[in-house]
Amino acid sequence: MKRLHIHLAVDDLAKNIGFYSALFQSAPTVHEVDYAKWQLDDPRVNFAISCRGRQPGLDHLGIQVESGAELEAVEQNLAAAALPIAAEKQANCCYVQADKYWTVDPQGIAWEAFHSLQSIPLFGDDQVPQPEPTSNCCKPAAAE
Repeated sequence: MKRLHIHLAVDDLAKNIGFYSALFQSAPTVHEVDYAKWQLDDPRVNFAISCRGRQPGLDHLGIQVESGAELEAVEQNLAAAALPIAAEKQANCCYVQADKYWTVDPQGIAWEAFHSLQSIPLFGDDQVPQPEPTSNCCKPAAAE
C-alpha cells in the first residue's frame, strides 16, 4: 500500500517537533539531531522535517511504497507523465537506504517515489535531484 510523503525544511527542529507532535498526537518515529519523521497510519503519511541549511518550506513530496514491484509501477506512472526521471538505487538519505525515482512536476516541485530497504546511522546524501523539464515554459526558476 502506498503512503504519501511530505518533507519540509525547517529552521528550528525542536520547535517544529513540538508543533507536529501535538498536531499528530504522536512523537516522531525517527528523531535525530537534524531530522524527524512521523510514520503515521491516520492519515497514512510519511511526514519528515529537517534542518540542514535549506530555505524553510516544502522540500519535496513523494510516494512511499512497500515493495520493488510497487516502485516499478509508480515509475511507470511517472514515465506516463512524460517528464524526466532520475533513478537512484540503494540511495542513502534521511537515515534510510532506498531505491527511488525522482522527477519534478510542472510547478517545479520535486517528487520522489521510493522503497525503503534498511535504516542507516547517517543522514546520507541530502541532494534532491532537479531533472530538467522538457519545456522552457515549465522550467523551475534558476536560483539567484
